[in-house]
Amino acid sequence: MCALPKLRPTRRDLLKQTGALSALAAVSPLAAAGSAEAQAAHSAPSHAVTFQPGTLQDNVFTKLGVRPIINAHGTFTIITGSRSLPEVKQAMYEASNYYVHLDELMPKVGAEIAKLVGAEHAVVTTGCEAAIALATVACSCGTDPELSQAFPYKRKKSQVIIPKHSRNPYDFGVRMTGAEIVEVDSAEELQAKLTDQVAMIYILSGPAAEKGPLSIPSICAMAKAKNVPVFVDAAAEEPLVPNIHLQHGATLVGYSGGKCMRGPQAAGMMIGQADLIKAAWFQASPHHNYGRAYKVGKEEIMGLLAAVRQWYKRDHDAEQKAWKSWLDQIADKIKGLPSVRVEYLDPEDLSNRSPRLRVHWDANQVKITGTELFKRLDEGTPRIMLDGGTGVRPDKMESSFTIMPYMLEAWEIPIIADAIHEAMTKPGHYENPVIPTGAAQVDGKWAVSLKYTRGTAEQTFDLQQSGSDLKGKQVGAIYQADLAGSIHGNDLKLRARMPVSGHEVIWDFTGTVQGNTASGTVALGEYGMAEWKAVRG
Repeated sequence: MCALPKLRPTRRDLLKQTGALSALAAVSPLAAAGSAEAQAAHSAPSHAVTFQPGTLQDNVFTKLGVRPIINAHGTFTIITGSRSLPEVKQAMYEASNYYVHLDELMPKVGAEIAKLVGAEHAVVTTGCEAAIALATVACSCGTDPELSQAFPYKRKKSQVIIPKHSRNPYDFGVRMTGAEIVEVDSAEELQAKLTDQVAMIYILSGPAAEKGPLSIPSICAMAKAKNVPVFVDAAAEEPLVPNIHLQHGATLVGYSGGKCMRGPQAAGMMIGQADLIKAAWFQASPHHNYGRAYKVGKEEIMGLLAAVRQWYKRDHDAEQKAWKSWLDQIADKIKGLPSVRVEYLDPEDLSNRSPRLRVHWDANQVKITGTELFKRLDEGTPRIMLDGGTGVRPDKMESSFTIMPYMLEAWEIPIIADAIHEAMTKPGHYENPVIPTGAAQVDGKWAVSLKYTRGTAEQTFDLQQSGSDLKGKQVGAIYQADLAGSIHGNDLKLRARMPVSGHEVIWDFTGTVQGNTASGTVALGEYGMAEWKAVRG
């Protein structure tokens, strides 16, 4: 009889072996460290790579046909957040050369971060959104393996309370766990809703949560009396010491690693009560629980630790002064132009704490609106993204744009200043849009068919018309919204701000009407484009 070949061990087999590996390392340092010969065999890679940053014109992105951005907009994930610090890059590169046991690494890193930030414990996550989700699961299941494996279908605590002022697109981190969101708008309502079904309270840090009956300190005091954990979402904030949210009674606080700390873009951290932090790590990858998808690698872990270390070494006053001086350089370049005036905007809270420059002018004199200037710089070479622009011809010619210097470098400032100056002194020629005369009659009920990139949907419009002005109701399969727009000739424009759970979806319909039919496209912002057709019933 032939012997069966030995099967390759699975990932689960390796997980079962981890306890034995840790025990072996404890009793036998030589076994853990390896022999001198083995250590000598581990040398630098035979084909060393010379690391180069590329140039604005020639880099890994341009080779793919993707245009890099000079970021005067801010630390938005859609435009890749921030530039990681040199110390972060070094830590990530060094970490990539070695293997470690993650259940040995994370407690060590968490302990050091906790010491730096002044918390009981900490864990590195795949961004603040993952921290929100892991906090929800940790507060729902703890480290009970049965509850964890049955989650999200079975749970002891099914609700998360969110104050109305804290509803936002990022509370999806709570919703994605299947928790029932209980929205409250008063201290009395909160007190009544604090039942034994509540796993956690989620609060978005910001001006709305700083004072009043539903401020962070007030909520934490009520929650503590009922032994309900409080998570504070401080994603874009500075991790000040002492931590203001922990001082106010928060149980857990989440931060992005790729914003002001300039750590890895795909990393964040959660700090706070030790047992819940450990439960969050228990629920996260590499463990086979709800958070298995939230894999944070050794590179992100060490990169985030490097960013936190550097945060408390950086000269933040000098950074603020540098940002202000850069804004001065841009302002000095253009403030002598006709009708131009500048103002400096101070940060309102700890999020995105940087001065901003807002430039105002009359486009009748300068001959370019803020939206046109924004588009020109975005389409220019190099590509420059401002922090928004206003002004639309022909009836809204008062214009503006804003610059956020937070993630800029000194060498980019003359490029931005020159591009803005050229756009305002050599604007070219912009025509007022041609508006067709008359207005097709479109009032009534319309059956609307939508074709998405994947999938279709049916909606209804109920429109009322007064001349060329339109208003009405959009009714979807789940949500509804108010419509407003115009009809000029056969050209139709409608906009809806559809309230959904936590935020709203913007629908910008454009199209053409032909009798009792209409068709066109709808722009959905981050949700892309869709085609639509409608028939009046």
